Amino acid sequence: MSGVGKKVADVAFKASKSIDWDGMAKMIVTDEARKEFSSLRRAFEEVNSTLQTKFSQEPEPIDWEYYRKGLGSRIVDSYKEYYESVEIPKFVDKTTPEFKPKFDALLVELKEAEQKSLKESERLEKEIAEVQELKTKLSTMTADEYFEKHPELKKKFDDEIRNDYWGY
Repeated sequence: MSGVGKKVADVAFKASKSIDWDGMAKMIVTDEARKEFSSLRRAFEEVNSTLQTKFSQEPEPIDWEYYRKGLGSRIVDSYKEYYESVEIPKFVDKTTPEFKPKFDALLVELKEAEQKSLKESERLEKEIAEVQELKTKLSTMTADEYFEKHPELKKKFDDEIRNDYWGY
């Protein structure tokens, strides 16, 4: 195999090895998304299989002598000459260098967003734990206990009382 076909088959094979299908499947929540995901995976595997079988095989060599017997030397020699003069252009990837920096920048941005998301998740988990704790203690909690956890509210109420502001 030569040229574009081999390049496409190699890229498809490498891509199939680097895709974490099971990891992505775990993230899917709805049934409709699962159906779409499975059809995407099936289509990808079909295309990849076709690329591997169709483009990974070398073409069979032409038996010029067989054709010489049936057609004659002159016509077969001219076909052979034309066949051997055909040059298949090599694939030159001009797209990857153009988009690789953009892709790398997006990966960096993705990592930053992931870190922000993880920090925000931790903060929200703590807040949820505090609210759950407050919910269980609310019926027996005194104002002093509440103000210990929220000194900014105590300061606000003290300032309102000091300034003779009673909300009306």
